[in-house]
Amino acid sequence: VLRESTEAVFAACDAAHGRWAKLLGVRAALHPKLRLQEFLIIYNITEEFIAATEKVGGRLGYNIRGILQQQSKQFVEYQHSVRMAKIKAVLDQETWIAVDVPEEFQAIVLSLSSTDFPVNGMEMPSNDNNSKLSEDGVSTSQESAHSTENNVENSNGTSTTSNENKVESTSQTENSVAGHVRPVAQTIVLGGVGYHMVNCGLILLKMLSEYVDISKCLPSLSFEVVQRVVEILKHFNTRTCQLVLGAGAMQVSGLKSITSKHLALASQIISFVHSLIPDIRRVLFLKIPEARKHLLMSELDRVTQDYKVHRDEIHTKLVQIMRERLLANLRKLPQIVESWNGPDDNDSQPSLFAKAVTKEVTYLHRILSQILLEVDLQAIFRCK
Repeated sequence: VLRESTEAVFAACDAAHGRWAKLLGVRAALHPKLRLQEFLIIYNITEEFIAATEKVGGRLGYNIRGILQQQSKQFVEYQHSVRMAKIKAVLDQETWIAVDVPEEFQAIVLSLSSTDFPVNGMEMPSNDNNSKLSEDGVSTSQESAHSTENNVENSNGTSTTSNENKVESTSQTENSVAGHVRPVAQTIVLGGVGYHMVNCGLILLKMLSEYVDISKCLPSLSFEVVQRVVEILKHFNTRTCQLVLGAGAMQVSGLKSITSKHLALASQIISFVHSLIPDIRRVLFLKIPEARKHLLMSELDRVTQDYKVHRDEIHTKLVQIMRERLLANLRKLPQIVESWNGPDDNDSQPSLFAKAVTKEVTYLHRILSQILLEVDLQAIFRCK
């Protein structure tokens, strides 16, 4: 009798696993499009169900665990694809104008230096919230996901003039909440250093915090999350280089020219991300096994080096601008020199050459000093 009862329990648990797995399969197309908290409710309920039935039945639910892991990977991949599409559209519409920094973005930076609380203040949903995941709520989330996809512009190298598809400035969209304005700052502080930001930089920071949330809530997929973070960081760096140093923004964003101010702001964003990567790496690596860290470490090290090279290339370009202006004035110097030793040369004022060079260098220094870090400014103006 005991043996028959045990077999009956085994069969009941297997049947329950099969029915639950079938339910997950029916909703497979919907789950990746849920918000993280909504997906976690389903994930946690399933984990608890599996643990309870395995304890009662005495058998591991390999099939249902495999399905849950597969859907978790699909969730990460879908969320990543949405963010990649968005950052591509935002970069192509970026006009490289400095924006104010809402306090919530500063809070993200501060939280990345601590492992004591979630990045976005998000906690793991408890079972008490399970009843909130109604069919209406899921449908709303799905519609929201589709709306996000429809509003993201494809990265096709052209800018759009449609107000519906235009990415709004973060300083405007993030500040106005419930009819009042949140506190803002002109720079975002990281490691005691203030960085000027543009719209795409703030959006990237927000996305990175969301990747950290996914990694914390789904620790078994931390390895996959880090790979996606590496991909989005690479794209941001490469595309920024194409748009600013490569002057691609003149075609896709409608800029008339790439000015020294645009270069300085790009340098600030690249420097900020370069300084942020160590904190991102530390937080994301908390749940990754030691055996798998080496590969990811080398990947992130290469990305960090790419950002440093990009920043140095921007500074080299700024030095080149000064040299080009100096050479342009040097071409006029022979005519000016001829009059220096003439019999009528009684003018004690600086020459036109000296005035022109001084004026242009002073103007460039004034523009860059308003944006760049002092150490970068000194490095640029000390170059020979």
